[in-house]
Amino acid sequence: MIFLPLLIGAAVGIPTGYILKKIKNEKKAVLVMLAGVLATSAVGIICNKYLMPSPVLNFMLMGMAFSAAFSNMITEEQLEKITKAFNPILGISMIIVILNLGAPLNYHAVFGAGIYTFVYIAVRAAGKYFGARLGARVTGLDEKVQKYLGLTLLPHSGVSLVFTGIAVTTLSGSSDECTQIIRGTIAAAVINEIIAVIAAKKGFEAAGEIITEK
Repeated sequence: MIFLPLLIGAAVGIPTGYILKKIKNEKKAVLVMLAGVLATSAVGIICNKYLMPSPVLNFMLMGMAFSAAFSNMITEEQLEKITKAFNPILGISMIIVILNLGAPLNYHAVFGAGIYTFVYIAVRAAGKYFGARLGARVTGLDEKVQKYLGLTLLPHSGVSLVFTGIAVTTLSGSSDECTQIIRGTIAAAVINEIIAVIAAKKGFEAAGEIITEK
């Protein structure tokens, strides 16, 4: 589940990096990168279907290994240009991923998961805040960073929701009760965002990183 996706991503990413080093045209470079992404996905699907007993490979790890492989083989200037050109595609892709996670979601699952929903929100917030504070203190960062960094980390990211979706898919059929609870945490992300975005904004303001007009 871990090492094979990394191997697949690196195996496709390295030749992609060699090709990108020889390409100067920005549009062609993006097309080559997209071809590499599709090739990585295709290899993963084939391995899931014919090599693994069940679909368990983590495609996010494949993407991370693929990106790390080719991005370390090209110049920073070329990487910046490719990233800038690819950002609109990435934005649309993230929207599709989030919609795919939310489409089958019953928001009554928040209440169906019961206490786990609120435990999830509270424990995640505590881990983010106190973990960031401890890390900032150990590394000797500024007092403002120690106090407010954790607040700015409270909003959810697409990555965490994707991993939650992977957990739901993996457990479906074998543990329906756990699946229902985890689905509840996806719905809990909606509640969390209402609180977390406000908390993050206040954290930035208190740290003096943003100034609001009055």
